[in-house]
Amino acid sequence: MSNYYYLGAQLPYIIYGQPVPVSSWDFREMAMREMDRSDARDLEFCTLEPIPQEKLTEAKVSSNLIKAWHNWEEVLRLNLAKNRSMKLNRYDVVFENVPEAPHDAVAAAKNAFNADSPLEGEFILDKARWNAIEDFLGAEYFSANVVYAFLLKLQLMERKLTFDADEGFAEYKNIYASILTKTGDPA
Repeated sequence: MSNYYYLGAQLPYIIYGQPVPVSSWDFREMAMREMDRSDARDLEFCTLEPIPQEKLTEAKVSSNLIKAWHNWEEVLRLNLAKNRSMKLNRYDVVFENVPEAPHDAVAAAKNAFNADSPLEGEFILDKARWNAIEDFLGAEYFSANVVYAFLLKLQLMERKLTFDADEGFAEYKNIYASILTKTGDPA
């Protein structure tokens, strides 16, 4: 992995919840032009959707940050699914091999699941994701991992901008009403 002193020095400091300084798409395009070909190729794996470790190995992804990120996100989502299934008494779904580490991913799933509202749960998850990316990066300042972490953070910030409490609550009410109609509960 190469050093990117100039690129790293240009990156603005971003804070979770603040406006996005540049779109993730524009940043990805710029980074692809500035990075070595092998490092730029790994930009395609900077996604919020988890990618299985086998696929990352197959693609010869060299970034430990990207590998750790996808493992963390997969553990988070598996624990969310497990919590939801247990709440619904869906014991027909098998969750005996759900990883219990990294512990912060497991805790984030639990905290989000116990949130007062789905929107609050989403904020809890994204803040935990942000913190995980910062932990994976550590004290690196001029490596390709700085670029990957910045891109992932931009995507989290853009995702947060898509949340609308009123629209989300209206959709929740519609879904809840349709469930009650199907079960015959007059509510």
